[in-house]
Amino acid sequence: MKIAPFKVEEWMNEYEMDADYNIAETCVESLTIEELLAYEDDPAACIEEIKSMQLTYGDIKGSQAFRTGVSNLYNNVAPTDILPSHGAIGANFLLLYSLIEPGDEIVSLVPTYQQLYDIPASLGARVKKLQLNYTDGFLPDLQKLKSLLTSETKLIIINNPNNPTGVAMGAEILNQIVELARSVDAYLLADEVYRGFNLENEIPAVVDLYEKGISIGSMSKIFSLAGVRIGWIAGPAEIIKNCQLHRDYTTISNSMLADYLAVIALQNKAKILQRNLTKVENQLEILDQWVEQEELIEYVKPNAGTTAFLKYNLEISSREFADQLFKQKGVLVVPGSAFGEEGFLRIGFAGNQSELEQGLLLLKEFLHEKNKE
Repeated sequence: MKIAPFKVEEWMNEYEMDADYNIAETCVESLTIEELLAYEDDPAACIEEIKSMQLTYGDIKGSQAFRTGVSNLYNNVAPTDILPSHGAIGANFLLLYSLIEPGDEIVSLVPTYQQLYDIPASLGARVKKLQLNYTDGFLPDLQKLKSLLTSETKLIIINNPNNPTGVAMGAEILNQIVELARSVDAYLLADEVYRGFNLENEIPAVVDLYEKGISIGSMSKIFSLAGVRIGWIAGPAEIIKNCQLHRDYTTISNSMLADYLAVIALQNKAKILQRNLTKVENQLEILDQWVEQEELIEYVKPNAGTTAFLKYNLEISSREFADQLFKQKGVLVVPGSAFGEEGFLRIGFAGNQSELEQGLLLLKEFLHEKNKE
């Protein structure tokens, strides 16, 4: 099976460990285990429980506590309709691996996380792409979407809130997409790993809106627990059953320690999400003020998530820009070319605040140095 190189992951693999100022990170600043356990009434009891665990496979389908905790993130999803995975990246792969067959017609909105269109292509699907444009605020043209759909369309794929743009589609647009999917009896897959921070209006989950809707989530982004490597699929019973069948070939079980830590986060979600939403709001304001004062940068201000797609006004490719910025200033961003978009840079603004502030300061220096060349 041939598959295209995963550009954003290749970029991060090459540069991330050596960055002085990583403003490419997309998670809200990660919690330590000590910080996570501090949300519990008796952290010491948690440590003792962990010490007594026998390190076996654990629950193959995820613990009841985990599946219940995740189901509570939705309005109409039972714990039995949750299937854990190795991160959201594993959930996306498992769903596509389970559902897609050669010749299937798929429609994906781009720019987005590359696996959402290149995995279907590698499986032999015919992938149609609907371009999200800067001039449209990175929101979809629904008439164009409708024109791409046929009676053969098996799956529509969206990423909401969107990576890399940080733009979320609200209930009105989502409901219109649901009706378009329903009109051709297509499944609707939504990668929703950034869902949970309602900077404007609440963002509905596709699984709650549509009988053939499938939502992908993760502990990584909004729960600040990327290191536990747990994501999930939330969807119709037949989808969960099919994915479980295929999951037996890829994953015996998630780590029982990771499951345990994820349950603690889910049981303390109100506190963690408040901590993280406050951080996102504060640091988005830092970014927004920086953009307003920088004549060489413009953007569609994110209304959800933790990423922003900066449009720059310089005659240089995004890869050259990002590479030179790293080598000259130690600042890591992701070139827009990793998402098929030239003239843009993706940054993550929800990591360490001082690192963000210093990274933006050095980015400003670099911009003006390049502008004088």
